[in-house]
Amino acid sequence: MDYQPQLATLAGILLLACASPGPDFVAVTSHALHERRAGVFVGLGIACAVTLWAVVAILGFGLLIKEMFWLYEIIRMAGAIYLSYLGMRMLMAAFKKAPGDAEVSQVSCGSAGQAWRRGLLVGLTNPKTATFFATLFVTLLPVGAPAWVYLAVVGLVGGITALWMGLLAVFFSVGGVRSVYRRMRRPIDALMGAALVGLGLRMATSR
Repeated sequence: MDYQPQLATLAGILLLACASPGPDFVAVTSHALHERRAGVFVGLGIACAVTLWAVVAILGFGLLIKEMFWLYEIIRMAGAIYLSYLGMRMLMAAFKKAPGDAEVSQVSCGSAGQAWRRGLLVGLTNPKTATFFATLFVTLLPVGAPAWVYLAVVGLVGGITALWMGLLAVFFSVGGVRSVYRRMRRPIDALMGAALVGLGLRMATSR
């Protein structure tokens, strides 16, 4: 059986999902405005988390999480709290006395490992990703598909997510974009922080 149409459809849906603004977009762009490396590693952390959720969905646990209300709620609330925490940090930094660019990058971004873990946590604390993949895979992939198809699906999920997040990080760290950011650091940081807090509140109140 030819599985290329299903994989092509899956790739298109993944691109649309990546392009949809959300916590991942804000996390990557807010770090990339300070430092390209930080934005890239946040994106890699998110890509790793999304890949793990895809594996969970393939193994059948995505639908299980959807049915286990208490587990879904724990993960959802953890994500809401973490997004709100990141947003509050940005808001507090925006209203402090503006430090130098080097200090901003050091305080806000930290090491590559810290940026990667930050992205991983943003991705892992969004249980909707697991249920999205579970529904998507059940709809697109026929029962009894060979192992290579599932491996290809995991590769597509990780590769497309990492590529998109990397492109976002590169775009928002180019000289022209960063020069605008330097002139308007406080309002942009405040806007990004407010967006993260808003997304955290929406995650906490959504059902």
